[in-house]
Amino acid sequence: MRAVTISRFGDAEVLDYAEVEPPTPGPGQVAIDVTHAGVNYAEILFRQGAVDVPLPYVPGIEAAGHVRALGDGVKDLRVGQPVTALTMTMGGGYGEVAVTDAHLVAPLPDDADLALMAAVPSNSTTAWLVLREVARLRKDERVLVHAAAGGAGSQLGQVAKLLGAGQVVGTVGSPEKLEKAAAFGYDNVVLRSELLAFSEELTEGCGFDVAVDPVGGTARRESFDTLAQGGRLIAMGNASGADTVHFDANELWFSGKGVLGFNLGALSGERPSAVTPVLRRVVDAVLDGGLRVEVGEVLPLSDAAQAHRRIESGRSTGKLVLAMP
Repeated sequence: MRAVTISRFGDAEVLDYAEVEPPTPGPGQVAIDVTHAGVNYAEILFRQGAVDVPLPYVPGIEAAGHVRALGDGVKDLRVGQPVTALTMTMGGGYGEVAVTDAHLVAPLPDDADLALMAAVPSNSTTAWLVLREVARLRKDERVLVHAAAGGAGSQLGQVAKLLGAGQVVGTVGSPEKLEKAAAFGYDNVVLRSELLAFSEELTEGCGFDVAVDPVGGTARRESFDTLAQGGRLIAMGNASGADTVHFDANELWFSGKGVLGFNLGALSGERPSAVTPVLRRVVDAVLDGGLRVEVGEVLPLSDAAQAHRRIESGRSTGKLVLAMP
């Protein structure tokens, strides 16, 4: 099969377009004939060597297509059925065939837009799990989300509203992204560099109850500083590439604030059945229009390096999707 592979770690040029052997499903697994794959920052981390993966490696943490084959014990899916899936535990989304745990697969109607549905599993599922299961968001709480115009940010603002947040504020890294982010459920969007200047005004001096930070560095420290008593900071990425931000246990004690982490890949690998109901819930929400996912552009698989460079530049908005040949 044709696939994009990582044969060595480095910049976007190390991505190879190659012929590889297609994987086959084991017990409890599903093989998918992939038509489209979402592009995510996680795959850049794999390519850079920040995540320990065996080489050569086919990246791709989410994909849509049709069921190719079922492993032993898989009962609720059928060959030929359109599906979308998290392929993060084994990788493979950037290939014509991917294999994943059956718990990480969601069935689709026959007329589903597979390019759109390839953009759903990672960001939409993450948003729901982060806000409901990790942050334990309560009705009318104030929520802060960094990188609000990005893939995860576009979902976090909407999901926060669906879960009853009273106020949702997003930050972006550049002025051209302000209007883009505002279309995704945010009450206010500000430049990340101006957060501290406006946080008192935005929250009427009360602080945020939940802050979700996929950026790291300065944003992580400032997020913590803007939290209210009992506020929760959720670390779910480090797109800035900054050094680790440390929080002293006594600081948490005296401030009455908390710092939590979330990693969809870790959860999917250790407890995939915990992901199943949320994945299928967000898929239904996108299909019925309650949750909007915007695909910025569909690129051919051979342009995977270009997609990576655009994400790394910080200029991309909406989701980038790769189409199989």
